[in-house]
Order: sequence, then structure tokens, then C-alpha cells
Amino acid sequence: METRLRMLIVLAGLPEPEINVKIRAADGEVMRRYDLSFPAVQVIVEYDGRQHIERVEARESDLERRGAIDDDGWRIPVVVASGIYKSPERTLLRVCRLLRARGLEGVPMQLNDEWRAHFPGHSPIGVQV
Repeated sequence: METRLRMLIVLAGLPEPEINVKIRAADGEVMRRYDLSFPAVQVIVEYDGRQHIERVEARESDLERRGAIDDDGWRIPVVVASGIYKSPERTLLRVCRLLRARGLEGVPMQLNDEWRAHFPGHSPIGVQV
């Protein structure tokens, strides 16, 4: 599902996120890995599937991990399946506004409409972001 989320972001004209970024401790040990991220502005776009909600252990682990990420100054908009299939434009607007607020270069003033042909749940063309 991360691939579909990445496609949504890129087709909308947003800068392409880096994939599988590893955050290392001072000794070089990998502490975390981010599926989709914008390291220059410390933003991670994270997809949460059903297993993140249904399994208590996974949910608790996610919350602990996100607390540590937050402590490091990163922001994490979390996307679920409905954010890709039912309300992709809302997802794009959230990501776009956050990237712009964090100062990422190359964030467009208006989303490209190319994503609409590939994702259901879209709304009127030409929404300003």
C-alpha cells in the first residue's frame, strides 16, 4: 500500500519522497526505517494497515515509536486505506500543507490533476493548496 501512497503523492506533483530511509544511532546501529519520508524537512508519510489497529501489540509499538520520532522533531501524517481510496484529495492536501509549512522546496501551489485518473473518491479539479 505504501507504493500506492507514493504514486498518489508523485502523480499530484508533490516532490517524490525518499524510500526506506534509515535513521542511525551515533554508533551506526539502525534505530528506525521510514518507508516514505522527506528527510530535509523531517516529515514521514506513514501508511497504517489494518494490522496496526487490530493487534494490540502492534498498536502499542507504533505509539511508542511515534513518540520517539516526535521527540526527535519529525512530523508524521498517518494515512489509512480510506485516505487513499475514499479521500485521496484530503490526504494530498494534508501532506502538501505540511511539506509547505516545513519549508520543503518544490511544493506546488496547486496539485497536478494526473492522480485523479488513478484514484477513486476524487473531488472537483483545481483545488488550491
